[in-house]
Formats: sequence, C-alpha cells, structure tokens
Amino acid sequence: MKAIVIDKQGDAQNVQVSDLEQGALPEGDVLVKVDYSTINYKDALAITGKSPVVRKFPMVPGIDLAGTVEESSHAGWKKGDRVVLNGWGVGEGHWGGLAQFARLKGEWLVELPDAFDSRQAMIIGTAGYTAALCVEALVNHGIKPEDGAILVTGATGGVGSIAIILLKKAGYTVAASTGKQSEHDYLKDLGATEIIDRAELSEPGKPLQKERFAGVVDAAGGNTLANACAQTRYRGAVAACGLAESMKFPSSVAPFILRGVTLYGIDSVMAPLDVRKPAWARLAKDLNAAALETVATDVKLADAAGLADDLLAGKVKGRVVVDVNA
Repeated sequence: MKAIVIDKQGDAQNVQVSDLEQGALPEGDVLVKVDYSTINYKDALAITGKSPVVRKFPMVPGIDLAGTVEESSHAGWKKGDRVVLNGWGVGEGHWGGLAQFARLKGEWLVELPDAFDSRQAMIIGTAGYTAALCVEALVNHGIKPEDGAILVTGATGGVGSIAIILLKKAGYTVAASTGKQSEHDYLKDLGATEIIDRAELSEPGKPLQKERFAGVVDAAGGNTLANACAQTRYRGAVAACGLAESMKFPSSVAPFILRGVTLYGIDSVMAPLDVRKPAWARLAKDLNAAALETVATDVKLADAAGLADDLLAGKVKGRVVVDVNA
C-alpha cells in the first residue's frame, strides 16, 4: 500500500510517499480500503511541522477518509459497507487517511449517506462536517431566517464555503467575510448576499458594537471572533470552530451578559455519533453534487503534501480532494 509518511530524526521532519505493508497498520477492528482523503488545515500543520499536531512518529496524516470496509471484526460493520471517518485523533496519534488502507476502530466510523460517493464525501470532509455542526448549533438555538443575516468568517475556506451553501439552502441571508477581493463572485455563487472585508473584523474593536448579525459561523478566532460577538444581535448565537486568525479571544463578557449572546464551541474531533449523524443528515439533505464541485480541487496522493504550505498561507480555495489510488 502507498501512504504519505511523516517521520522525524532529531529536529528534522521528513515527509514522503512510501510503500508499506498492510501489516504495519496500527490496531483496529475494521480495515478500510480508502478511496479518497483530503488535506485539512490540521493536516497541513502536521505535514509542515509548524504545529505539534503529530503525537508520535512515524505517522500517516489525514484526519478524513472515505472508502469501503475490507475486513471487520466489529459487530456494526461488514465487508462492503461504505464508510466515512472524520477526526478521532486519526492522523495525529493513529495512522490516518492519506493512504490506500486504514485500520480503525469501528466506533469511529459513520455510514456514508447514499446521497454521496466517496469523492463527494471528501469534498465535504471535516471542514464540511464541521460547517454542518455549526449550522445545526444555530438552527437548534432557534435562529430563524427572518431574524437576520448570518455572518460566515473565513468564507473562502472549506468550513466557510460549505457553511454558506448550507445556510443559503436553509433560507438564511449570508454575509461572508474575506480578505480576497478576487473571490467575491465565488462567494456570491455559493449564496452570500453581502461581502465584508476581513479588515473590518480583524482589528481590535469595542466590547459592544452595532447589532448586525443574528448568528455567526466563525473559523478565525482572534479579533474577528471578538468583533463578531460584539456585533451579534440580542439573544443571537456564535458557533466558533477554528483559529485561522488566532487562538486568542480578546473579548469581554459584555455581549454575553448584556445581550444574552451564546457562544457555542464546535468540536468536530471527538463529537459523539448522536451529534455526527444529524450533521451528515443535513449535508445529505442540503448539498448537491453541483454545489460540491464549485469548491473542489482534485490532486493525486503524490502531490498532496506539496499543498500544505499554500493551505496554511490561505492560498487554497475551497476543498482539496486526494485520490489515494491515483
């Protein structure tokens, strides 16, 4: 089997596509023949070594995969079942999806909805699944389309792109924040009706500002998240899922105690199945193949690692899909 392998000797990290025996795979009760994986922000950090994502070496990165069960001793899965995996520490402490096979725990897997094939599942990936978790949080909070616009930050990224599609399909008006003037048409094609310059949100702001948004999907953190909270309407909600700008949160309690704003922390890695399944059901209901294609870039396994620096630099639009068998 071929796999991207990250290894480390002293302080030097090496990344290459290697030929491995299936017997080298870690323990697990389900063997999956991987069709497609993807490169996420966390994968890019692992591949470049710019953050200590990898907890042991050697490591096969890839926090996402979609494929077919090849062997199973788990009661919930049998040979031929179509599955998708997102998170669970795969690609960090357990060999991940940027390989032709993966051995995993059965409780980590979700049945791939009939609406998607394996490639489409990886256009969605953790980014799209996280976007669905964010939208679920806002909908379950009780925010209705008539309550006002939903702000999506980091809008040209994987989370932002699919969040816009899902929100538009659910009837919401979407304001998209980006620093890329060249991508305004892309965002409008996805469903955004207003484009906000990232600079309006990325500078320090007052603890309370003019109420603009009924809800927020934030993948940035930092000043952007603080300003988004300060501009959220009374009893609105903010779903925070990323730190593309910063891990810091330079805010105050003012939006929460004076306007009753709710800040939801969205964890996609260890989310239980009863949270994952509704998110994938929303994706199956509200995404279509044509919409997915607008955010997809396809690469071969041999070329995947080379995109890591560009992804971290914000030069990659939408989602990168990796054909591990090409």
